[in-house]
Amino acid sequence: MTHDEISHHRLISQKLIKTGPSSPQEIVHHLGAMQAQDYGMAKWAIGSRCDATEKEIEEAINSAQIIRTHILRPTWHFVASEDIYWMLDVSGPQVQRMTISSAKQYGYDVKKLNQTNSKIEKLLAGNNHLTREEIMQELDIKKSSNQDFLGAAIMMHAELEGLVCNGKMKGKQITYALLEERVQKPQTKLTKEEGLAKLAKRYFESHGPATLLDFSWWSGFSPTICKLIINAIELQLNSVLINEKTYLFINQSTNDNNLNKSLHFLPAFDEILISYKTREASILLEHQSKAFTNNGIFKPIILENGKVIGTWKRTIKKDHAKIETQFFNETDNAKKAILFEGLKAFENYLETKIIIE
Repeated sequence: MTHDEISHHRLISQKLIKTGPSSPQEIVHHLGAMQAQDYGMAKWAIGSRCDATEKEIEEAINSAQIIRTHILRPTWHFVASEDIYWMLDVSGPQVQRMTISSAKQYGYDVKKLNQTNSKIEKLLAGNNHLTREEIMQELDIKKSSNQDFLGAAIMMHAELEGLVCNGKMKGKQITYALLEERVQKPQTKLTKEEGLAKLAKRYFESHGPATLLDFSWWSGFSPTICKLIINAIELQLNSVLINEKTYLFINQSTNDNNLNKSLHFLPAFDEILISYKTREASILLEHQSKAFTNNGIFKPIILENGKVIGTWKRTIKKDHAKIETQFFNETDNAKKAILFEGLKAFENYLETKIIIE
């Protein structure tokens, strides 16, 4: 298997090459957790993998089929409702150490955070969905740059405790709600070992072929822990060696030489790039600084046959969306016209006209 073949197989494992109809919740469930700090772009990460419109995906989030919360690495993720509790059990404690450390800078230790959680629970009880600003006002935490960081740490702690998650959108504002009022808590719990094994299997099935370090980056667990997890499930994994790196996968054939033509306009922070520690299979080293920065800002990308060939950005207008593109290499108009055919899926998703500039 070569890097070109890896990029092709990742298109399949990540559902970017569609083999059948999938609902938004099924896409999120398959991928395990999808990074979602850029809310608008994160919805398109789902939409690019199924035929749902933005409105349909929004409804799946508002109705709690899909949960948006902090999990895995300390950032927003989309998680399917059926996965939220076991995944919080697995990854919550390690991310909490970071949020507790942040809160301590503002005088909030674990005891004070737990007291604050009790107040938040009372505020949100009875399906009362409130914005973070509304919650902070009720907690008498003044709005300032420093207090904004405190507010973020408080709400992240509440999320990782399994107390709150996203509520229904209030116009364009994100709200919080009680998790147990949105998703029923399961009667049984996985052991830590079962949860870690499930997380690893989900990753290598939905993101493979990928390395141990890729899984460590995506999951937030140390390479040492990830090695132990992989050893525990090694009989369920396939592997291939490329340039002295071992790539692991589940349910992927290495004999498929039919590298189909494909084109995708993918969102910022899409799993095709951000879920791997190293990204040479999908983007040449000399182009990486044009697609993402050293401090973790990822741009929307144009993917041709599994390789990043440029970036794009959108501007939403009243009756249309404006698209601007930047290709890494000089591209003639005839080739651009073919590439822009890939925007039809985005046009259907937005349900509005697209104008390319």
